[in-house]
Amino acid sequence: MSKTIVVASHNPVKIEAAQKGFAAMFPDEMFTFQGVSVPSGVRDQPMSQTETRQGAENRVQAAWAACPGATYAIGIEGGVEDGAEGLHVFAWICVTNGQTMGRAMTGMFYLPQEVADLIHQGLELGDADDRVFGRANSKQANGSIGLLTDDALTRADYYVQAVIMALIPFKKPQFTWK
Repeated sequence: MSKTIVVASHNPVKIEAAQKGFAAMFPDEMFTFQGVSVPSGVRDQPMSQTETRQGAENRVQAAWAACPGATYAIGIEGGVEDGAEGLHVFAWICVTNGQTMGRAMTGMFYLPQEVADLIHQGLELGDADDRVFGRANSKQANGSIGLLTDDALTRADYYVQAVIMALIPFKKPQFTWK
């Protein structure tokens, strides 16, 4: 029997990352994925790890509440933060089954100054990338990481490891997780 996974977004990149992460952690199980549009409760462009994590938690809780028959809900929220070396990018992933919450963060990377300047002027990362790289809607395609690596790593694949890590409490339920 197929288990329903509710992804707190209609973005195909986030749905693909959830599909790949669940398939890697639970290869013998069948899943059906459903996107749902829910608010993050934070700025459109989260500007710190704390705000980004809160956005992922808000999204996963709203997705869980919106789809009461789901087996799991997953929220993925990307953010940026200023550091000594410049503006860096990361994402938080939260997964729940209504009882347990799994959380993980992606690796981080730095943005070119041209993109960082536009974000500091109020643009979202995806819009800043589109302007600098002459693209359209890159956040629903390869994203910043794909643009900067010439697709050696795409946005979906960038999220997959963190999805897998957020699923650890569900893979190892014999342990106590906060």
